[in-house]
Amino acid sequence: MERSRLVILVVAMAALICGCKEDTGRQVNKEKETSMSSTLQWLGHASFRIEHNGTVIYIDPWKLKEARHDATAVLVSHSHYDHYSADDIAKVSNAPTKLIASADVIREQGQGEAIGAGQTIELDGASVTGVASYNPNKPFHPKANGWLGFVIEIDSTRIYYAGDTDMTEEMKALTDIDLALLPVGGNYTMDSKEAAEAVGYFKPKRAVPYHWGDIVGSQSDANGFAEKAQCEVTVLKPGETFDLMTAR
Repeated sequence: MERSRLVILVVAMAALICGCKEDTGRQVNKEKETSMSSTLQWLGHASFRIEHNGTVIYIDPWKLKEARHDATAVLVSHSHYDHYSADDIAKVSNAPTKLIASADVIREQGQGEAIGAGQTIELDGASVTGVASYNPNKPFHPKANGWLGFVIEIDSTRIYYAGDTDMTEEMKALTDIDLALLPVGGNYTMDSKEAAEAVGYFKPKRAVPYHWGDIVGSQSDANGFAEKAQCEVTVLKPGETFDLMTAR
């Protein structure tokens, strides 16, 4: 009888130990999965937040509803008020945050690192390369101003943020873009038709339209781009998040 009780006790303890190990393994896997999360969030208009494994990059933050102070870097394409907002930069920045922007923004802000077309700046866990952003046949964004889009490479994923631009030769020459963030509202930038045409040249795997729903452009512009583009398109609502792993 005593021997039977002893056997039962040993079996129970073994099961408990195995269960603890299994739970610990699940927890480790869960933590690993969380730490490797890779997301893009559209914050509205032309503003985005990218997060991967502790690196957080904001692009052209504007009209933000909360102050998160979590940015590794802030990228600003040019000094128009709906792209460069000192108040919104302050909302996302903390002491080590790095501001990378066109030269006119750096002059106005009084700090940060200017980047030009074709120049690459390395970050902890990412790199940023400037791409010329302009209107070839409209006066709103002259090429001479040196305003920018960006190619952000993070964990082998290449993300192109076009800035305020029409289709350009520099855009058409891009290669190996996993995710393209493109303006579609027209007037100051490409409309949905031109953005879809541009996609046909540099062939990203997926695209997300922006520059609609505020100031210029509407849901119909975003949907029209999705219908015309020769790639997968994800139309986000302000605040919605997209898993970057699906863009590879």
